Amino acid sequence: MKGLKYSLEQEDYYVEAAFTLKDAMAKIKKREYELVILDILLPDGSGLNLCQTIRKYSQVPIIILTEKKEDINKILALEYGADDYVTKPFNILELKARIKAILRRVNMKSPQIDNQTIKIDDFTINALGRKLTINGESISLTGKEFDLFYILISNPGKVFTREELLETIWGYEYFGDLRTVDVHIRRLREKIEKDSSNVEYIHTKWGVGYYFISKKESAAVD
Repeated sequence: MKGLKYSLEQEDYYVEAAFTLKDAMAKIKKREYELVILDILLPDGSGLNLCQTIRKYSQVPIIILTEKKEDINKILALEYGADDYVTKPFNILELKARIKAILRRVNMKSPQIDNQTIKIDDFTINALGRKLTINGESISLTGKEFDLFYILISNPGKVFTREELLETIWGYEYFGDLRTVDVHIRRLREKIEKDSSNVEYIHTKWGVGYYFISKKESAAVD
């Protein structure tokens, strides 16, 4: 951890390190950070649990460091609200690339998002404030979930491959696992669909990718 802190500081990042779950939680509650990097293995608990706790009150971007062979932890990291994960041992250049991609997206929002409000069916999306409401009820989305939904709803009927979504939203082409997209789609469906097992809006084009369709378009197809 000390080596990682030193390496990031060489890129002019301001870095605070915590070596226990308790210390990390205290720091996160005390101040706002632009990005959190969590190791799953902490002396007094799991970084996954901390990720889940953070997501209850903050949408700060989170990168989880996981063990290479533990695929279940990779999936859990995304399920618990992490934006991305990196497997250990990792190339520091890859981690820095992911950090830069996330911070660039946060600071610039997204090249696809401009200052407008979109209203489709029961959805109202404030692109500037990055807020989504369904029938007036605010829906809490992580940064990546919002970007993902915005891209799909802004292009109704257009099928995006997982590779396209990975490159557009995560900011890199081949660093990430395509399952990252699948997990975020599933989490998004759970938040916006009345029945995530019988979707109305975010559909799968088997063997290709995902697309959004409105009720009006769906009725026309039927």
